[in-house]
Amino acid sequence: MRNLFFTFLLFSLFSCEKNETNDILPFANVDVTINLNLPQYLDLQTPSEWIYIEAGANKGLQGLFLQNVGLTPPFKAYERACPNNDCTIPMTFDGSLKLKCSCDNSEYSIIEGSPQTAGNSHFAREYKVTQINPTTLIITNN
Repeated sequence: MRNLFFTFLLFSLFSCEKNETNDILPFANVDVTINLNLPQYLDLQTPSEWIYIEAGANKGLQGLFLQNVGLTPPFKAYERACPNNDCTIPMTFDGSLKLKCSCDNSEYSIIEGSPQTAGNSHFAREYKVTQINPTTLIITNN
């Protein structure tokens, strides 16, 4: 009985983790290194600044959105492919803390990727951003 209790407890703890793959998108390898000293990334040193990373090898399905959200951790990265459908147009940032899918007008928070549109249950796919030193970020899906 005790083993059953601990198994249930362990299962409960892991089931409470944020579901970052709650979408219908296929797997895409992501492994991007960002040098914040390069001219195209200098704006990211300022909280609230953001960039799009165009799709390509190891850059997601339709590219990435990267923002310095000014929190801890300071950087958030999301897949630009819409998590609710097979839209071929990448999501855009509307400037008010939301990513927007133009195919169905669904919106997602850039703070936690949660759907902001009634009826949507899938989160925007978030990727892990690791700041290995003050000027280098690594974005992965591992």
